[in-house]
Amino acid sequence: MNNKRVLAALAASAAGLLLSACGGGGGDAGSGPVSLTVWTGFTGGDRPGYEQIVKDFTAAHPDIKVTMTVQPWDTIQQKLPSAWLTGQGPDIAAPSSDPNAIAQYVKTNSVLALTATGAGDDKINTDQFAPALVKEFTYNDKLYAVPANYATLSLYYNKKLFAAAGIGKPPATVAELQQDAAKLTTGGRYGLVLADNNTIQMWPVLQWLSGGDIVGADNCSVLSTPAGVASLQPWVDLVKNRKISPVGLTGAEADSIFSAGKAAMEINGPWAAPGYKSAGIDLGIATVPAGASGQPVTLGSTAPLAVSAKTKHPAQAQQFLAYWTSRTAQLKFSLSTGFPPLRTDLAGDAQLKADPTVSVFAGQVPNAKLYLPQVPNATQVDTDAYVPLIQKITRDGDVAGGTAAAAKQIDELTGCGK
Repeated sequence: MNNKRVLAALAASAAGLLLSACGGGGGDAGSGPVSLTVWTGFTGGDRPGYEQIVKDFTAAHPDIKVTMTVQPWDTIQQKLPSAWLTGQGPDIAAPSSDPNAIAQYVKTNSVLALTATGAGDDKINTDQFAPALVKEFTYNDKLYAVPANYATLSLYYNKKLFAAAGIGKPPATVAELQQDAAKLTTGGRYGLVLADNNTIQMWPVLQWLSGGDIVGADNCSVLSTPAGVASLQPWVDLVKNRKISPVGLTGAEADSIFSAGKAAMEINGPWAAPGYKSAGIDLGIATVPAGASGQPVTLGSTAPLAVSAKTKHPAQAQQFLAYWTSRTAQLKFSLSTGFPPLRTDLAGDAQLKADPTVSVFAGQVPNAKLYLPQVPNATQVDTDAYVPLIQKITRDGDVAGGTAAAAKQIDELTGCGK
């Protein structure tokens, strides 16, 4: 009889251990604070800003303990799909730096539809987000993520190199940008350093400035149209013939060239400013010049922050998202990182306007466009078609031939015409 009791106790203990190891990131089922786990890939200079949000939330909510693990994006992209599918992953995650990546988790029912939206500090205030951000994370009329951040790209320039070239101010139009890039390419220095892989996309901005685009509203490629070819040709000529930038650069390599004082200009986001300043660059930050149409345009970048469909604590997880995107957290985050706030109700804040870095990036929010927003298979369109296109045409100069082949591949990926 005693042996049977021992065996029963062991079996119950084993069952308890098994249950505690499964599902939704390891919340506490008993008394004490609820535990939430978060995965993000924010390893850059903006990382302390995200860590401060977690710290402040935990301090304000003693009944919820949040632990954030920061790891490279490619590691998250390898581990998270199966982890969320089986209930072994974190409660909350930024699945990718690519906002379109949330679509795959919606398809596999791995991500929670968010319901805690509305007015008030304890709700996700979607009515205060930039409309494009809400649209980006909405599928079948349900919201599946919030923006973890919102960044616009601006024009960084080296004031010392500008002065040496006799240029008194940053370019205000796309024509001036092209002229200055050529003039500043001299003495072993580059006029406008351009990355084409493993980076925030810069080339779409150049296309938009020159009247072109990648995919139209019908998800069919417009790269090989006359406007598409014309938007790429002058930039390809500047890279291939005038050598304004090396080809084949990663984002990190382009940043290193600018940090070393070997490039006069670069298009980049707010995360780059602290590193350039610490490198001793006499740094200027300006809005991206007006395009050929006379209208300003730049790229807006965001990353999704979503909740596992198998979390044990959906209410607390959504409470955390509400705080992350709250007015209080976003104001503090913007002032500490240089990112523009993702909320529209902070646009007129006096503190943000007074900050010379934040004001430039925040001022471009109304003119920013997302890259391939909700285009089917957007990630593959980028990696399999667009990036290889830019790498090819900047080497061989055959814009018409390259765009024709890329357009065909993109249409197959997006299902154009189906």
